[in-house]
Amino acid sequence: MRILVVEDARPLAEVVAEGLRDQGMAVDLAYDGLSAAAKLDLAAYDVVVLDRDLPGLHGDTLCQAITERRDRPMVLMLTAAGAPGDRVSGLTLGADDYLAKPFHFPELVLRIQALARRRPDARPRTLRAAGIELDPVRRTAVRDGRRLSLSVKEFALLQELMRASPGFLSAEALLERVWDENADPFTNTVTVTIGRLRRKLGGPPVITTAPGVGYRLA
Repeated sequence: MRILVVEDARPLAEVVAEGLRDQGMAVDLAYDGLSAAAKLDLAAYDVVVLDRDLPGLHGDTLCQAITERRDRPMVLMLTAAGAPGDRVSGLTLGADDYLAKPFHFPELVLRIQALARRRPDARPRTLRAAGIELDPVRRTAVRDGRRLSLSVKEFALLQELMRASPGFLSAEALLERVWDENADPFTNTVTVTIGRLRRKLGGPPVITTAPGVGYRLA
């Protein structure tokens, strides 16, 4: 799951991003509306966590622009303007959810996960493929009744493979969906993580590789 956090208060933005990454999400940051608009043109996001009072391009204007995109992400407004009238106006602009500051971080995580599941192309909450059952909310993965002990990145990688199954995902696509814009595209990070995931999944092997194409959960 890839998230864009748009927040001009850098300490808060970085705390939110770090917390979401700990939950296995790939997170990009923008500190003003104009840079957020540029990032939206470069990458596909599942959810945008959006402050309203942004420099450069106001959050309300950016929210309206997002709603007009063909394959738009879901929008969670995260703002200090928490009066009922503010919430109504934010939702009227096209936001899919609204959370006032200060907020409880676990609630933010649950709201983001709920929004991702509401996307038109979203899969069911519990993913099942190749004898594996994965629950992104409870963060559990089981194969043939055996609980899998996965790192944050291994879990996120498996989740993306299950979402795409039976299709292939290239290493570049996995790097974009599981890591973030700061990931080095020339590293073997994906290959190494796939190797660890294969070992933890055990036999018979279920992750196949097609040279020049990518990886697939068979």
